[in-house]
Amino acid sequence: MIDRRAFLLGSAALVAGCSTTDVLPTSSGSDYTDATLPLVNRLRAERGLPALAADPAARRAALDHAGRMASAGKMAHNIGFAADFGKRMKGMAVALPAAENIAVGQDSAAEAFDAWYRSPKHLANMLDPRFSGLGVATVSSPASGGRPYWAMVLSGG
Repeated sequence: MIDRRAFLLGSAALVAGCSTTDVLPTSSGSDYTDATLPLVNRLRAERGLPALAADPAARRAALDHAGRMASAGKMAHNIGFAADFGKRMKGMAVALPAAENIAVGQDSAAEAFDAWYRSPKHLANMLDPRFSGLGVATVSSPASGGRPYWAMVLSGG
């Protein structure tokens, strides 16, 4: 006999995994833009680049994607059917050009920032002069075993 709760949770995950624009159900999601912005802006200032500002659309996109990863239990830029990065950004009204940094397992915004700082491609995104906005979020869910999934969205303007 099928456990009804397991069936419902599995069905919800399957349906949620096919979404391309909705925020997926999660048990814990937090906006860390305000905690991360000073770290990114200090780095940019050291390189003579203009500061970023908190961007509401980038915040929503970061929370959405962190939720996608946590619900799927995997770190990836493209999750779900037709979950193309450009389409996601356009669908969430994020100013283009845009970039996304992702991470998993860090316990704080400072630890996530440090992981991105140590990665040449992620560092390049944070130092790209085309970006003016930022959103950072983390989400954990039962599907992720409670592990925090992080997303940073940088937006143009």
